[in-house]
Amino acid sequence: MATQHTGAGLEGGTALGYPRIGRSRQLKKALERYWSGRIEAQELAETAAEIRATNWRRLHDLGFEAHNASIPSDFSYYDQVLDATVLVGALPKRFDQWVDEDGSLSLDGYFAAARGVDRVQPLEMTKWFDTNYHYLVPEIGPDTTFRQGSDQPALLFAEALSHGFVTRPVIVGPVTLLALAKPTADAPEGFDPLDRLDDLLPVYAEVLAGLAELDAPWVQLDESALVSELLPSDRPKLIAAAKHAYDVLGALENRPQILAQASYAALDEALPALAEAPIEGVALDLVEGGVPAADAPGVTGLRDKVVVAGVINGHNIWRADLDAALAKLEELRPLAGRVVASSSTSLFHVPHTLDDESKLGDELRSWLAFAAEKVVEIVTLARAYDGDKAGVQAAFDEAAAALASRAQHAGVHRPEVGARISALTDADFSRTPYAERAKVQQAELGLPLLPTTTIGSFPQTPEIRRTRSQFTKGEIDEAAYNEQIKGHIADVVRLQEEIGLDVLVHGEAERNDMVQYFAENFEGFDVTENGWVQSYGSRCTRPSILWGDVVRPKPFTVEWISYAQSLTEKQVKGMLTGPVTILAWSFVRDDQPKGVTADQVALALRDEIADLEAAGIDIVQVDEPAIRELLPLKRADHADYLKWSVGSFRLATAGAADRTQIHTHLCYSEFGQVIDAVDGLDADVTSVEAERSKMDIVRDIKAAGFSRGVGPGVYDIHSPRVPTETDIEGLLDIALESIPDQLLWVNPDCGLKTRRYEEVVPALTDMVAAARAEREKLGVEA
Repeated sequence: MATQHTGAGLEGGTALGYPRIGRSRQLKKALERYWSGRIEAQELAETAAEIRATNWRRLHDLGFEAHNASIPSDFSYYDQVLDATVLVGALPKRFDQWVDEDGSLSLDGYFAAARGVDRVQPLEMTKWFDTNYHYLVPEIGPDTTFRQGSDQPALLFAEALSHGFVTRPVIVGPVTLLALAKPTADAPEGFDPLDRLDDLLPVYAEVLAGLAELDAPWVQLDESALVSELLPSDRPKLIAAAKHAYDVLGALENRPQILAQASYAALDEALPALAEAPIEGVALDLVEGGVPAADAPGVTGLRDKVVVAGVINGHNIWRADLDAALAKLEELRPLAGRVVASSSTSLFHVPHTLDDESKLGDELRSWLAFAAEKVVEIVTLARAYDGDKAGVQAAFDEAAAALASRAQHAGVHRPEVGARISALTDADFSRTPYAERAKVQQAELGLPLLPTTTIGSFPQTPEIRRTRSQFTKGEIDEAAYNEQIKGHIADVVRLQEEIGLDVLVHGEAERNDMVQYFAENFEGFDVTENGWVQSYGSRCTRPSILWGDVVRPKPFTVEWISYAQSLTEKQVKGMLTGPVTILAWSFVRDDQPKGVTADQVALALRDEIADLEAAGIDIVQVDEPAIRELLPLKRADHADYLKWSVGSFRLATAGAADRTQIHTHLCYSEFGQVIDAVDGLDADVTSVEAERSKMDIVRDIKAAGFSRGVGPGVYDIHSPRVPTETDIEGLLDIALESIPDQLLWVNPDCGLKTRRYEEVVPALTDMVAAARAEREKLGVEA
């Protein structure tokens, strides 16, 4: 039957999505058991179904209505973009072996696309807009066939209905799906996946018709690509595509009401494409974008629509200023047909609930709101907006008191930190020119051509995790803990020497996470017990909370790195996480410019580098995998961002002596978009993810005239595949076409923490063998 497009539903507030990994990371655990063969697909499916049912019940209990589509249905086994790619049957032909006779993709085929298997390459992975979430990049070419390849949205809607909940299916929209895709390898030069829009829209029409047959009142289509100015497609073309797509979809008779949403920034000139389309709802990010002006283009189109107003920050964990949020809703009131309070983004960017935190201080807790608490804020705002401000005044008073408490806390603004920042001069951000210090480093370090190394971490084995857990629980004392960690470090150093790596690492056995470890050793941070968020697939991170001015009380990496160096004649890298990445992978204070906070972190790292040098460490790696991640989606904001992000890295590293070789690392981001900034970091060696893209990055490196050491990754550590020596030689051959041999390093894409030694040892052995073979080709001693 055809759904009547009335605009009904969504009363009482909504959220654009909810954490999908389970409150206790049940999905992560089930996925990893399934991949290792310890459970069958049925048990995985049962775990996923229980997570979904629990989330729907939870959202209802927190105040969302059960029968008006206020509850989103947005579950994924791995990634929402992969789900949309499967939904429209657009996986590359290399995955056809997992397609059943009825045209559906098997579960193992879905995971093969995500992770790779045997000799089948997975889809490329990169960052989702300006977040730390990773999505799988669709591969779309002129010959890609589109057809409905799954019934997931309809199945999830029917499943929720069986539990008594009328939910709102959430799907990546057609324009965003194509805009985020890359052309297939055989596509002609200049081909844009967006050119296939008219071929894709009938599949979306079919999906919408299927939902209409189930009487789904609403469907949410994520069109966040429309806020970004960083995508390959020309922006006017992107906006025109959106206008066309929603004219077509809006004109369909047999469909649910459509809510087109765009998060992470303002729609700006793209607003008319959605506001003037014949659809029923538009969701706006009013945290990053703000309320559009009454005379802005397209605003008049909102007057007959439901406007879902993203006034609660879905991308950070600070308690909302409810008075300011309500003011935005009131400002929007005359512009919209109906206003619905909401989160600015999906809440899958934040942890489930503060109820699972027992060790955060009461004052800090009062400043915070995780996903469940944000839903309560949304419901509170909805009641106030609908005329019951008196009934929720206590919540408004509590929020105001929390804001005042935070502003007045002594650790938020420390005079000695402010004084040190104020005293900085240009000299604190500069080193001796690279050409001069490179000669010093070459003489001091004595490294071979095409030196081999790893990015830092080695597998976090059950034994390592057990050691840390025993120490945390008080089951072993510090002396026993240190002895066990040193044993793990010694094993890693010995293994690297046996494999034949040229520059070694200590393996990071003492580190739970590349950011949390630093947060635990800096003042101005706090850490959670269960504040997990999904990064990709089963990979979850526990972002630290950066709430105050940052201070390093004492050295904390020197002991471990020095011990590793004492075990070998080869160079061991000191391993630090850079200021931008520490900010990107934490929940960062929002009461001062990020550049100020970054410089505070940089000074703490600068002190640590000085202590590493004093201990005799000649190579220090300062990882910045997130420098592209935080790049603003609007080009007008780039100059300021690049100034402070590059500046904070240079502040951290510019105190190093000429003989100290500074490395940095970037992964899973569009390196080419920030290559000038990467050059500005002035690192001696930069390693970067490159394997899944088959060295696409080296063309950008060559075109930019990048003239420092560089290590494009040759081993994809996010896949269980083990590359062969031949695979790696092929990648190095490509790299050497663009990078001078004296500048090329050989390394994996990223740290090895998440892999198993059964995979790592043969992969690194092949990597070393491939480097030696390349040296022979170049006529130097292997």
